[in-house]
Amino acid sequence: METFLGIDYPTLWYLVVGLLFSGYAILEGFDYGAGAWHLFFRKDLSRRIAINAIGPLWDANQVWLIIGGGALFAGFPVMYATMLSAMYIPFMLFLMMLVLRSAAIKFRSAEPMPWWRKTWDITYFVSNVAISFLLGVVLGNILLGFEIGPNFEYTGGIFFSFLSPYALMVGFTTLFIFMTQGAIFLLLKTEGRLHTRLTFLLKKGMIFFIISFAITSLYTLIFIPGVTDKFKENPIFFILPLLAFLAVANVPRLVSKRNYAQALIFSSLTMSFLLMLVAFQLYPVLLPSTLDPNYSVTIYNAASSQKSLGIMLTIVVIGAPLLALYFLFLYKTFYGKVKLDDTSY
Repeated sequence: METFLGIDYPTLWYLVVGLLFSGYAILEGFDYGAGAWHLFFRKDLSRRIAINAIGPLWDANQVWLIIGGGALFAGFPVMYATMLSAMYIPFMLFLMMLVLRSAAIKFRSAEPMPWWRKTWDITYFVSNVAISFLLGVVLGNILLGFEIGPNFEYTGGIFFSFLSPYALMVGFTTLFIFMTQGAIFLLLKTEGRLHTRLTFLLKKGMIFFIISFAITSLYTLIFIPGVTDKFKENPIFFILPLLAFLAVANVPRLVSKRNYAQALIFSSLTMSFLLMLVAFQLYPVLLPSTLDPNYSVTIYNAASSQKSLGIMLTIVVIGAPLLALYFLFLYKTFYGKVKLDDTSY
């Protein structure tokens, strides 16, 4: 098996896919979180400001989803096919909500009628909440495992089988961490009464996140088998949950000091560390089988050919700096408070 710097190609591609979805969770996390607060803003002006805060960024942030999905399909096609079979309904709902969310952003201010704007306000709110929740549900199901049989065939149910208590807990935790991320981002982009309102809402969001995070973590430790096995085998990696805990604890401290820029950084680090915990716990498994561990989808039995992975890793080395420069330019260009004009949503 070919390697680069002593690391085999499937592991490197596992890291690349993980990095892409981490970037998606962080950047689209504040987009979805901002939208999940939408109906909590009472005035039309406040809602317009909130939408325009993410207006120049939301469609660019979705690039991470497109690249991540493409990388997953190209690098681990077996995992892509099996997961879509198992999570068909959540993914279809997810795509439908993405379309409705985009339409709401574009169409909301196209007409001045109150009923028109109210309709798209509700659509925008519901779609952001649903997307955030569904992403967590999918992650929860991956941690639980799937009924995967021989030849990586999913043999479980389709309707409502994905709505286990644990998946619901992870779904709500994801929603609340996105809402925390979104409120912090909006505090950086707004001023006046909306800023004051967001300060109040952020405190509520952090409380819900900390409670849901604590409950989900406790449930994971008690009821998910083998969750600490790899940490016992490699004690040095206990630093990951420690860093995640410190990042979570640091967000309220920074918010209380009104240091919202650093609070956004640490809420982003929280998501990164939590996803790293998931990746470390699963490796080298991509989709665990609840029927027989031998049927699990791993980075080795699901990977594309070594030649394909090598070519794609070369493309990543070339494309990653260009992507980083693009986003640096984008966020620097639209830095600062939101100001509405004739071109605003």
